[in-house]
Amino acid sequence: MGFIQIVVGAGWDSLKSTFGDQFLDFLVPPAGISDTAVVFPAVTQGTNAGRGQNTRASENIITNGSVVIVPEGYGILTFQDGAVTSVVGEPGAYKWDSEDQNSKSVFSGGGIFSSTLKTSWERFKFGGRPGSQQLVLYVNLKEIPNNRFGTQSPIFWDDAYLNAQAGALTRGTYVLKVVDPILFVKTLVPVSYISPGGGQFDITDTGNPVSEQLFSEVVGSLAGAFSRYVNDADKDHRITKIQSDSVGFAKSLADEVENNYQWTSARGLTITQATIVAIEYDEDTAALLSDVRKADALSGGRADTFLKQSVARGIENAGETGGGTGLAMMGMGMGAIGNVVPPTPGNVPGVGVNSTPAQAEPAAAPADPAAQLAQYKQMLDDGLISQDDFDALKKRVLGL
Repeated sequence: MGFIQIVVGAGWDSLKSTFGDQFLDFLVPPAGISDTAVVFPAVTQGTNAGRGQNTRASENIITNGSVVIVPEGYGILTFQDGAVTSVVGEPGAYKWDSEDQNSKSVFSGGGIFSSTLKTSWERFKFGGRPGSQQLVLYVNLKEIPNNRFGTQSPIFWDDAYLNAQAGALTRGTYVLKVVDPILFVKTLVPVSYISPGGGQFDITDTGNPVSEQLFSEVVGSLAGAFSRYVNDADKDHRITKIQSDSVGFAKSLADEVENNYQWTSARGLTITQATIVAIEYDEDTAALLSDVRKADALSGGRADTFLKQSVARGIENAGETGGGTGLAMMGMGMGAIGNVVPPTPGNVPGVGVNSTPAQAEPAAAPADPAAQLAQYKQMLDDGLISQDDFDALKKRVLGL
């Protein structure tokens, strides 16, 4: 038993006007379904101006020859006394044929949905003739947004970048998607929703026990997801990037949830996106991150900027005083500059606390203007001074 596709991607309105009374019944989605409803029953929409041709239908039996409409972004499952009999995962119109044992179930092409659904179908398919109770259930295959998570107490993770355990309070949202409707319905949907008269199963309903369970499992996986994110050696993640990297965090969270609770492989459900709305670090972690920001300010290109500014100030001072000390210290390098000690009677050679002053050294020979200008030109070419600085120094050297 199963479905034979008769129209690809058609809606109820177009089929109603095109086919009219050619089929006994049309099964369509009910009106007023929430966008976040994941599972809900099909309803019969009779033809012949609403009177229908199937005037002797049995309750809870899909009449042979009826057509089921599958809208874009939805799939359907049919049940026979609680067992799965057919599954459809592509939009279109499908004629129900209970006699055709060879009719193929329709699977969407590619991705997780195709592989997991085919496996589930082989495990759960039903091979008998129609019995006493048949159901058609729609399954929402679109992304279901705005599923919230949050922590009431800090979560902690080992942070390789900080080389310490870090902690924070956090809250955010994630997006769910059903990738295997058979697994999802059989493992998560309560029996009352897959029975005659069952209503719509909305996974975002806070009073829904399934929603509460999924919320708890996501919160229980947050610490591991944070650890996966920041300790990914291939990406060199920092925890401060997690709020702006929804794709990277979603993968870390989905991997951790799958590792802990097998959402995809056992429940047919996955997390496609996740966003951190707020994160509040504990006192120790906040202090560590402050130190990291300070270290970042003194590393890389910013440190080079600081060096250039210091050198430029030294040159300017040397030009104003006419001395060569500033230029000499530039040649010594940053390490040497850092080790310069101001002269005192205790550290100048030949001058002690109780000793007599040593004979003054002879005055240094006047600096060569050509050598000075060559050095200034090299500094200009290296970007250590500006053109205005070079022009001013050139005037001083030449006495202009």
